[in-house]
Amino acid sequence: MWFFARDPVRDFPFELSPDTPEGGPPGPWVLHRGRKKATGSPVSIFVYDVKPGADEQTQVAKAAFKRLKTLRHPNILAYIDGLETDKCLHVVTDAVTPLKMYLKERAEAGGLKELELSWGLHQIVKALSFLVNDCSLIHNNVCMAAVFVDRAGEWKLGGLDYMYSSQGNGGGPPRKGVPELEQYDPPELADGSGRAAREKWSADMWRLGCLIWEVFNGPLPRAAALRNPGKIPKSLVPHYCELVGANPKVRPNPARFLQNCRAPGGFMNNRFVETNLFLEEIQIKEPAEKQKFFQELSKSLDSFPEDFCRHKVLPQLLTAFEFGNAGAVVLTPLFKVGKFLSAEEYQQKIIPVVVKMFSSTDRAMRIRLLQQMEQFIQYLDEPTVNTQIFPHVVHGFLDTNPAIREQTVKSMLLLAPKLNEANLNVELMKHFARLQAKDEQGPIRCNTTVCLGKIGSYLSASTRHRVLTSAFSRATKDPFAPSRVAGVLGFAATHNLYSMNDCAHKILPVLCGLTVDPEKSVRDQAFKAIRSFLSKLESVSEDPTQLAEVEKDVHAASSPGMGGAAASWAGWAVTGVSSLTSKLIRAHPTATPAETNVPQRPTPEGLPAPAPTLVPATPTTPGHWETQEEGTDTAEDSSAADRWDDEDWGSLEEAESVLAQQEDWSTGGQASRAGQTSNLDAKSPESDWSSWEAEGSWEQGWQEPSPPEPPPEGTRLASEYNWGGPEPSDKGDPFAAVSARREGRPSWPGRSGRSVGGRWRPNAQRRRRPRAP
Repeated sequence: MWFFARDPVRDFPFELSPDTPEGGPPGPWVLHRGRKKATGSPVSIFVYDVKPGADEQTQVAKAAFKRLKTLRHPNILAYIDGLETDKCLHVVTDAVTPLKMYLKERAEAGGLKELELSWGLHQIVKALSFLVNDCSLIHNNVCMAAVFVDRAGEWKLGGLDYMYSSQGNGGGPPRKGVPELEQYDPPELADGSGRAAREKWSADMWRLGCLIWEVFNGPLPRAAALRNPGKIPKSLVPHYCELVGANPKVRPNPARFLQNCRAPGGFMNNRFVETNLFLEEIQIKEPAEKQKFFQELSKSLDSFPEDFCRHKVLPQLLTAFEFGNAGAVVLTPLFKVGKFLSAEEYQQKIIPVVVKMFSSTDRAMRIRLLQQMEQFIQYLDEPTVNTQIFPHVVHGFLDTNPAIREQTVKSMLLLAPKLNEANLNVELMKHFARLQAKDEQGPIRCNTTVCLGKIGSYLSASTRHRVLTSAFSRATKDPFAPSRVAGVLGFAATHNLYSMNDCAHKILPVLCGLTVDPEKSVRDQAFKAIRSFLSKLESVSEDPTQLAEVEKDVHAASSPGMGGAAASWAGWAVTGVSSLTSKLIRAHPTATPAETNVPQRPTPEGLPAPAPTLVPATPTTPGHWETQEEGTDTAEDSSAADRWDDEDWGSLEEAESVLAQQEDWSTGGQASRAGQTSNLDAKSPESDWSSWEAEGSWEQGWQEPSPPEPPPEGTRLASEYNWGGPEPSDKGDPFAAVSARREGRPSWPGRSGRSVGGRWRPNAQRRRRPRAP
């Protein structure tokens, strides 16, 4: 019954967009934008409305509907779905734009590159070759109106309305009856001469010549304009002239035309076309070919169109990683293409792949992820970082490959702002303590110190109080000169995180010891830092009301951006010695050397730019360089303790009497200060880092020094040393006379001052062990 009838258009799973139709080829079809009702994905819908008395045109539309439904080729408009009723025909294809409109839009945006045009024409010629040589079909409608462009910039051949068989079993070519289309007919058909001496592809190749002319010069006014190539590239002109020749017999087969244009120096012989051809056949390529292709792809992506990268290259990269075992080689082009995506697209397409990559055991993939973390860290949320990425990243701290350990340390600069309390203040600090104390590579120890200084503002107040001073003090005793510089600059960059008592009692004694360092770069930075801290102390001494303002960040919650002033004059960077680690790896891939640095004169600002020359030594135990440096410090302390009293430093008793009469900085007076000082020696339960002792704890006690011993033979006053000028040839470096001790403590005790007999000794001598014979 009629009331049970259903409207097929309403039940169609696609709907037309209310926007104005885009138009279409000069024929029966009208092109509309549309979408799929279930998913909302965009499509294009070609609509033909059946009109009374237009039976011939209706038959043409139905023939085109059938052809498009049965023909499948990458360069022919892809059929998705269709609807045929007594009133209308609907053909659904991928979302496309007519070529004429696409060229107009791109011209307004700056124009198409020859690379894009070469690949577009390559696709149209390949579609014609498929029709003529494989299907024995004549398109009979090649023109600007029959070409469409999808969102990836791929050109598709449509307009199949007037197609017919070249074998003559389906009758002759249908009559078009559209003047706009008949102007592209070849002269042998237009003049009615009936010359039959032609190939089956001759008419379509003439129309291809017309299409090439229109692509470069605009709409074709008349056939005579084809004689002037106009803006057609010179490399294409000879092959274009073959297409529009008056003799149809000399017009080349589409396959031959492609071969000619792909010859060396040809219009279609370029990297863009080669990349597209490889991507079309990537599923049948050998693994070695895929590896080489992806390695070279990132170099070319900058010159490729953005739409092509997003919609064609990216899906292939994701597929290669998921199913092709491409590995780390896809990372560089993947992140390069990711720059073209919106934040939402990046979250949907790139982040799931990145998270999966971090769980890989492939070292090459892990180190490339760490090196390129800056490109995707902004798209990672905190739960993902703490639960899915950080647990895998920390394994790099224990890796036997120094390059991975170094990159893992550097990656913490980007991960630290997103880490939770446990991962940042406990887990990460544990690994940093072990690296700074035990790692045999000097550059890694240096970068650990640098990284700690940069992330210090993110640490909690309690963690900063018990970690930063001890860590930077330890760095100042490192035998690797850049590490000592990093320790000094670490103090400077985090100057606002220390109380005045810590500055006076803990930091300045350590910095003063570095004023006689063998390396001038260390001495320069030490003097600069000492002046900074002394200026700070002096300003508070002059105006005690500034104490609260100066110490406002000491107990503040973790926040980024602290210490900007000191960091700016320090000019330090985590990449300062990154090249040293790679040099060590290349020079000694299997051994575990302990470095000795050759003194240089690097720039005083920041880490030294010229890398120190590393001299490999015999392998030692992890604590060997600590013991050796401790012995050196002991000898230096001995020299300083006996000789610095010769200078006129004033009376310590007079200074103390003056200070006793002034207002105390703290609110509790002298008693409060004494109580605070005594509390430094007693660890609170939360500062008990006993579990770290096996890995080199940062908690160091301020030990009572033993009485000083006479200095080693050959040492001189610090004021007598020629710091800047050359030494006489018969005199060696006074610091070279300081001998190393064979044995020592497993960690460095802090230096402390002591008043002996009314005189100030900045570095009292610790208990010395017997020298080795």
